[in-house]
Amino acid sequence: MTRDDDRDHLAELVVVMDRLRSPGGCPWDAEQTHASLAPYALEEAYELVEAIEHDDRAGLREELGDLLLQVVFHARVAAEHADSPFDVQDVAADLVAKLVRRHPHVFADEQAAPDDEGRHIAWDRIKREEKARASVLDGVPLALGALARAQKLVARAQRAGLTVPTPAPAISAGSSIDADELGAQLFALVVRARAAGLDAEGELRRTTAAWEAHVRAAEADAADH
Repeated sequence: MTRDDDRDHLAELVVVMDRLRSPGGCPWDAEQTHASLAPYALEEAYELVEAIEHDDRAGLREELGDLLLQVVFHARVAAEHADSPFDVQDVAADLVAKLVRRHPHVFADEQAAPDDEGRHIAWDRIKREEKARASVLDGVPLALGALARAQKLVARAQRAGLTVPTPAPAISAGSSIDADELGAQLFALVVRARAAGLDAEGELRRTTAAWEAHVRAAEADAADH
């Protein structure tokens, strides 16, 4: 990959963010906190996923930049903390150390697991040891969507060799369903998707997008008539 100059644009980004946050910069940027910025990080992550799913290369590049802005912005806010400040260089240093530590098969001459599943198991084990977690399910954010969180929990449990119960009673077409049955059916589908190597969240998004396109087409057709 080539660029039209040799400037360090990452360093420039940090300087620009510092200017925006400092006195004489942007009033809106100056008043933001980690809490006020949190919704934007979620929004940018979803927009990045959308660009990936639509194979939008220009959009992918832009959304990666928007997500990078969130990292730099939060790091700039963190640098102002009175008791435990850190900056983007500290964030990058921690990340480098973590990547090296969690890939001993690459950086420490440890034998690699033979497949992706084995590598995930090793990653989970190292992460659990680092964070002194009591359960393999610890650390899965509650803020994740219900479907995405169920997928993450199921994957964690299965990689740890734990039994994943799927209490999902069969429901015939046209029959009524109560809340417990619905939850069980949805959870069972998550487990089935995991077994088939499918991303239930992504598949639901794609199916919903196709349905949305049909509805929009029907609306347009109705408007023409």
